[in-house]
Amino acid sequence: MTKIVANNYLAEILTDTHKRTMELVAGLDQEQMLGPKLPTVNPLLWEIGHVAWFYEQFILRSLYGYEPTLPNGDALYDSIAIEHEVRWDLPLLPLDECLRYINTIRDRLLGRLTGAQASAQDSFIYQFAAFHQDMHNEAYSYSRQTLAYPAPDFASVRHLPRDATNHGPLPGDVTVPGGKFMLGSGGDASFLFDNEKWAHAVTVDPFQIARAPVSNTEFAAFVADGGYRRREFWQDVGWDWRLQTQAEHPVYWVAAGADQWQVRHFDQLIDLPPDQPVLHVNWYEANAWCNWARRRLPTEIEWEAAAAGEPDGSGALLFERKRRYPWGNSHGAGSPANLDGRVTGCIDVAAWPEGDSAFGCRQMLGNVWEWTSSTFDPYPGFMPDAYREYSEPMFGTTKVLRGGAWATRGRTVNNMYRNFFTPERRDILAGFRTCALKINGVRLD
Repeated sequence: MTKIVANNYLAEILTDTHKRTMELVAGLDQEQMLGPKLPTVNPLLWEIGHVAWFYEQFILRSLYGYEPTLPNGDALYDSIAIEHEVRWDLPLLPLDECLRYINTIRDRLLGRLTGAQASAQDSFIYQFAAFHQDMHNEAYSYSRQTLAYPAPDFASVRHLPRDATNHGPLPGDVTVPGGKFMLGSGGDASFLFDNEKWAHAVTVDPFQIARAPVSNTEFAAFVADGGYRRREFWQDVGWDWRLQTQAEHPVYWVAAGADQWQVRHFDQLIDLPPDQPVLHVNWYEANAWCNWARRRLPTEIEWEAAAAGEPDGSGALLFERKRRYPWGNSHGAGSPANLDGRVTGCIDVAAWPEGDSAFGCRQMLGNVWEWTSSTFDPYPGFMPDAYREYSEPMFGTTKVLRGGAWATRGRTVNNMYRNFFTPERRDILAGFRTCALKINGVRLD
């Protein structure tokens, strides 16, 4: 059951996510807003209209009986009904009209928020729709990267903090004890996504997990050792992907000499930051690196236990209590995680130790999404929420990612949040951390 929230909170997140959208499209012309037809991006112009339509359809029209603002809106912006490849060919609203449409819908939504407390219905659907816009804003961020557009200019961006650079690597593993663990979310949060419901007991075997995600330097060693050309490290489907794409290194890396690399960061070429996490690698690439390094990806159960779990008094077992965030149970503007576009890109893997989990894992929230070995499946007793297509169609065909990236909004992500993408996607802001095959010298088979 969704907790009742204040109307001023709903107004605040609606206003904030709208502002971020405007920042992400600022400086782009009509041609850039349409962009080339690619399988991994939508036309930004279509996405703006889709977000406005989503608010209107699921709040104003479905719940409160408003008439459609656009007579042909369903035919233009319904993402379920409209195939991806035709979105460039639709008679989309011109940019100025599209922005006027989303502004109109925002104003109508805000105009409904009267009184101090929201209804239970509004508490859920307003948050869900705002978080949906947050997700599209993150997609605009990595779409600008895909299309080599300039980096977005966020008002909240500060210069890279001094404590985020020149930290060097963060090698080594931590040991997470076994025990009973409640995977998923309980009913005490102000908002839950349907795929997090409900917390249920699982058994966790002891395991060792890396303190930090795999860095650029660590991944470059795999590339230098011919990892992309060595069949033994790749699953069949991953090898087929590699051959089809002719991948020889991460997608935005550019050779700059013998085993020297630059990387395209939006529209700029920069030297590859050695101690930042490797970024824009897909599940196949992550799994191949693990095979080369004699490591493995964590399951999502292991990932959540390492991020949210605490040791019991003896340190021998997992404690029943869980943390909402790696560092504790509160999250604010100054939280030690690279989220919210505070920095337009990644920070070093060893930065911000104050954000460590109880077991000593760093940056489990923010910086890069982390692939897990797990297929995205429903928890026991799963029931879809109002937007049935959010999770259900993706079960069984996607891989789970955890933790959030630098462009993810902190209000949407926590230790229990489950992201999901198909394993070939390397346009998204994804990296990975790994687990040992052995614990205390004993192989875990």
